[in-house]
Amino acid sequence: MEDGEKKPYALKPSTDDEGDPDFRSTVSNNKRSNNECSVGQKKRKVVALTTKTPHAAKQFWKAGDYEAAPPPPVIDDNYLPSLSHSGFTDHVRVHPRFLHSNATSHKWSLGAFAELLDNALDEACNGATYVNVDVLCNQKNGNKMLLIEDNGGGMEPDKMRRCMSLGYSEKSKMANTIGQYGNGFKTSTMRLGADVIVFSRTKGKNQTSPTQSVGLLSYSFLRSTGKEDIVVPMVDYEKQEEEWKRISRTCSSYFDLNMKTIIKWSPYQNEEELNQQLDMLKEHGTRIVIYNLWEDDVGVPELDLETDPHDILTRSGRNEKKEELARKYPNLNSLFTYQFSLRGYSSILYLTLPPGFRICLRGVDVVHQKLEDKMMMTKQHTYRPIIEGSAKKDPKVFAIATLGFVKEAKDHIDIHGFSVYHKNRLIMPLWRVWNPAGTGGRGVIGVLEANFIEPCHNKQGFECTKMMAKLVSRYANSHEVGYVGRPQSKASIKSIMAPSIGRSNSSIQECSPIFSCGKIQSPSMKVHYDHHQSSEEMALTKSLLHRDIGNRETQQISNYKQEFITGNKDMDILTKLREHNLQLKERLCKMNEPAIVRLREELRNEKERGNDLEKRLEQEKKNLDLIDKEHEALIVVFQEERDCRVKEEEALQVKLRETLSTTKSLMEKMKEVEHKDMLPYFPHCKREPL
Repeated sequence: MEDGEKKPYALKPSTDDEGDPDFRSTVSNNKRSNNECSVGQKKRKVVALTTKTPHAAKQFWKAGDYEAAPPPPVIDDNYLPSLSHSGFTDHVRVHPRFLHSNATSHKWSLGAFAELLDNALDEACNGATYVNVDVLCNQKNGNKMLLIEDNGGGMEPDKMRRCMSLGYSEKSKMANTIGQYGNGFKTSTMRLGADVIVFSRTKGKNQTSPTQSVGLLSYSFLRSTGKEDIVVPMVDYEKQEEEWKRISRTCSSYFDLNMKTIIKWSPYQNEEELNQQLDMLKEHGTRIVIYNLWEDDVGVPELDLETDPHDILTRSGRNEKKEELARKYPNLNSLFTYQFSLRGYSSILYLTLPPGFRICLRGVDVVHQKLEDKMMMTKQHTYRPIIEGSAKKDPKVFAIATLGFVKEAKDHIDIHGFSVYHKNRLIMPLWRVWNPAGTGGRGVIGVLEANFIEPCHNKQGFECTKMMAKLVSRYANSHEVGYVGRPQSKASIKSIMAPSIGRSNSSIQECSPIFSCGKIQSPSMKVHYDHHQSSEEMALTKSLLHRDIGNRETQQISNYKQEFITGNKDMDILTKLREHNLQLKERLCKMNEPAIVRLREELRNEKERGNDLEKRLEQEKKNLDLIDKEHEALIVVFQEERDCRVKEEEALQVKLRETLSTTKSLMEKMKEVEHKDMLPYFPHCKREPL
C-alpha cells in the first residue's frame, strides 16, 4: 500500500441480532466504494443462530474463561468470509480472549498505570505539559471509572486505528520515546478494567483540517455478543467552517451503526455527551476513560479508591509496617510505598521530567523525587561492556551507577538495591543484586541507567541477554554494595603464610599481599584500607600464625614423644625439640617486629596529635575566658550608663514639673492684672472673684 493511502479499518460488515456492527480488526489492502459495500451487504446471507450470552466475570484472572458463539454458516457460495478481497489470502483472526491473555503480562496493576503515563510523557515532544489521572463516576450504574488525560498532539483517525491495533508502534525507531512494542495501551487498559473508551482531538497538520475521534475497546461487548474477532467501533469528525462534520470512511450507514454501539456499551447515553467529553480536550489532546474495573475474588475492587482521596492504592501488597515507616521517614516515603501506591510509584518512575511537565493525581501534583537526593556519601561507577564480536569497547555503550547510603541509614532502614532505568523510565526498582546473609548492605541504594539492554514488553524487567548477564555479574560482585569489609578467608591466609614458615622474613614480605602498602588484592578489584583495617588484618594474621605454628609444634612434639617412648629414650630428641622450638620463637619475633615497629610509630604519632589537641584546647579555653571577662566588663559599663541615663531623666522630669508650675502661676497673675485694668471702663459690671 502506498504511503498516505487511507486504509479502511473495517471489513466484512454484518449486523448481529442486537444491531451491533461487526468491524473486524483486520485491515484490507484495497479500497472499496460505498457501492461495493452495499453490494457486499446484499450478497451476505447468514442464518441467525440463537446463542446463550455468557455471564460477564468481574475478576481479571477469570475473565478469559468463555466460549465464543459458533460462526454462522454461509449460505451464499459467492461470499467467503475467510478470504480477503486482496488476492484471496487467508487472514489470521485475533480472538477477543487474546485481549485478556495479553493483559496478563501485567501482574501488577501499577505497572499498567505506568504504561499509560509513558504514552502521555512521550507526547511532551508534541507540546504536552501535563497528564491528569483521576477517578470519575459512571452515570449509568454509579461505579467508579479511571481517567487518564493529556494535552498532547492527539491522534488523527488513522493514528487512532493504529493505536487500537496490536503490535503497531511508531515509537520503536524514535530515540527519545519510551514506547517500543506497540502493545502498552491494550495490555494496560485491559488490565485495569474490562472496557475503555478513547477521545482524541488534533489541530491538524500539513494544511489538514482538525479532526476528532472516539474509539471503544470493550471486552464486555465482545464477550456478551460472542464475537470471534476483535471488533473496535470508532467514529470520526472533521472540522469544516467552524463545525464538526461526520466522516464516513466506507458506507454512510457505518457511522450510525458505530455510534449506536458506542452509546450502548459506553458510560455515555447519547452523542451529545460524547461531544461534551471531546470539548474537554479544548484544541488537542487525548482522554482515556477505563470503566468496569476489575474486582478480586471476594467482589471488592482491586484498586482502593476510597482510603486516600488524593491517591490510588492497590489492595494487594499493602504493608502496614511500611506505611508506618513512610510516615516516620517522609524522605523515603516513595521507597516504602511504591509497591502499592500510585503516587509513590509515579514519583520515582522517571529519572527526569521534561521542563514544565506535571503529573497530576486526583487533583494534586505528584512531587518528582530523585533518588540521588536521598543519598549521602555517594560514589559513581562506570561500566563499559565489551560487545561480543568486537575487540574494542563501544563508547556509546556504558552505564553510570551512583551508589550511596540513604540519609536515614543510621536508623537501620531495611532498604537496599539498585533502581535500574532504561531511557529515563524505571524498570526494576530496588533490584537486590546482592543478598546478604546478615545486616551487611542495609541502607545502601544505587541508581543505574542502562540503555544498552532491552526491557521486557511489560517494562517490569529486562530480557535475559548476554549483556544483561554481564551487567548482573558486574554489580553482583561489586564490593561496595555490601559496604562490609571482606577480609581474606582463613584458608587463603594459611595458604599464603604456610610456605613462608621455612623462609626468611624478606620472603614472607614478598609473597604476602597483606604487607604491600596497606592494600589487599582481590580477584575482582583493588580496595584500599585505612590503618585500622590494616591493624585488624595484622591481628588476624598473627592469630593464624600462632595457631599454625602451635599446631605444627604440637604435631612434631607428639611424633617425637612417640619415637622417644618406642625407642631408647634418647635425650638428643628433647634437645632437638628445644632447638626447633627456639628457632620458631625467634622466627615469630622477626615476623612480628615490622608490625610492632609500625604500631609503635602510629602510637607515637597519635600521642603527639593528642598533645597538640590538648594545647589547642587550653588556648581556646583561655581565649574563651578572656572573651567572658570582656563581656562582663561591657555589661557593667552598660549598666552604669543606663543608671546615669535614668537619673538624668528623673532630674529633667522634676525640672519640667517646676517649670509647668511656674508657668501656671504666672498665667494666673497675668489674668488678674488684666482684669483690674478693665474695671474703670465698665463701672456697672460686678466684680467677680477670681
